[in-house]
Amino acid sequence: MEKAVFGAGCFWGVEAFFEGIRGVEETRVGYTGGHVESPSYEEVKTGTTGHAEAIEIWYNPWKISYEELVIKFFECHNPTTMNRQGIDVGTQYRSVIFFQNLQQLEVAARIKSKLNQKSSKKIVTEISPAKEFYQAEEYHQKYFQKNGTLACGI
Repeated sequence: MEKAVFGAGCFWGVEAFFEGIRGVEETRVGYTGGHVESPSYEEVKTGTTGHAEAIEIWYNPWKISYEELVIKFFECHNPTTMNRQGIDVGTQYRSVIFFQNLQQLEVAARIKSKLNQKSSKKIVTEISPAKEFYQAEEYHQKYFQKNGTLACGI
């Protein structure tokens, strides 16, 4: 198993999207990329911790490649809006790829560059080294499975 970590807005919908992809074996949502140790949702939602709502994906590289996951990541949200996805606004909703190693960095940078060449709007997705991932509270895990399809931000 290998790990990928992405931030693409409200983590509820992002998790639901990736759970349906062949080769994705496990997901969990949480917070990463900030400066506060073990933040809570109440802290992260203020936008002052530096953390992004993120998804940690454990995948089988024999069934899906990291490159395919990055392509799916760019398909599941709008990577041209700075610190915003739909009604959710703030740095905690930024578009970001947290790379685990140099290979992931190279793949993410190459795909972002290709998309920027094709897009009429600039791709603002950050590509940052992975930091400590703090699992979100249990009620956020598998949110759509537990609660149906409520919109993020409610």
